Amino acid sequence: MKKIISGKVREVYDLEDGRMVIVTTDRISAFDVILPTMITDKGKVLNALSNFWFGLTKDIVKNHMISSDLKDMPVEFQKPEFEGRTILVKKLKMIPYEVIVRGYMFGSMYEAYKKGEPFLGHSFDREYQQAEKLEKPICTPSTKAKEGHDINVTLDYMKNDLGAELGQKIADTAIAIYNKCYEHAYKNGIIIADTKFEFGLDENGELVLADEVLTPDSSRFWNLAEYKVGTSPASYDKQFVRDWLKDNNLAGDPNIKSIPDDIVAKTSSLYRECEEKICRG
Repeated sequence: MKKIISGKVREVYDLEDGRMVIVTTDRISAFDVILPTMITDKGKVLNALSNFWFGLTKDIVKNHMISSDLKDMPVEFQKPEFEGRTILVKKLKMIPYEVIVRGYMFGSMYEAYKKGEPFLGHSFDREYQQAEKLEKPICTPSTKAKEGHDINVTLDYMKNDLGAELGQKIADTAIAIYNKCYEHAYKNGIIIADTKFEFGLDENGELVLADEVLTPDSSRFWNLAEYKVGTSPASYDKQFVRDWLKDNNLAGDPNIKSIPDDIVAKTSSLYRECEEKICRG
C-alpha cells in the first residue's frame, strides 16, 4: 500500500490490487491555500454526502464505491480516526476532465451573458437575471491540470478529444445525475446551482462515477428559503472562512497562522446543516 495523492482535502492510498482507500480529512482550502485550522467533522460530512449520492444515482451509472465499512479495509484504517471519513473504491482509468453541470445563470457564465458573449459554446435566446434558473442545465467540461488551474473548454472540445460517443455519454450521464439529485435536494430546501463530476472507465471500458459527488466543496448549494432571483445567494460552503480572510486582508496568504474558533464553528455548522437536509431522505 502506498499513498499516491495528498490533496487539499483527501488522502488517497493505492492498495496495488485494483483498489484504493480514500480518506476525507477536515482540511479546508480557500483562495488556493490550504488553511492551518481544521473544520470540525467537515470530512465526515463530505464523505456522507458523496456516499448518499452514490446510492441515489447507481441506477443511472455505476460508481467506484466498494465499501464504507472499515472492516473491509486494511488494518491500518481500522481505527476510530478513520470512521465515517474513509471509503474503499475501485481503481479506474480516470477521464482527464471535470464535467461541470450548470443549472442557473451565475458566475462566469453570467459575466459572459451580460457582455452578450456565448459561454463555452452555449448561447441563450431569452433574457436572464443573475441566479435565475436556466430552461435546462448545460454541460461545460474543464481540463484537469496537473499544475495550475483547470481550463474550461467546450463540450465539442471534449468530444473531439475522447471521441464523440464517449464524450456525449459523459455529458448525458452528468446531466441525468444532476437532474435527479437536484429534485431530491430541492424538496429538502437546497438548490444545486451547479456542480462538477469526475468519471473513469473500468476494466471493461464502462463509464463509472468517481471522486466526490455533490458536496459543498464541489458544488454551489443555495438555501431555497433565502433564494431570490437577481441576487447573489449565499452558499453552503466556505463563505464564513472566505469572508473572514477577505475582511482581514489574508486572502491567498500562505502564512496564515489560524482561523478564529467562531469562524470554525459557524463553518462546521453550515456543513452539518447541508448534510442533515440532504441525507434525511
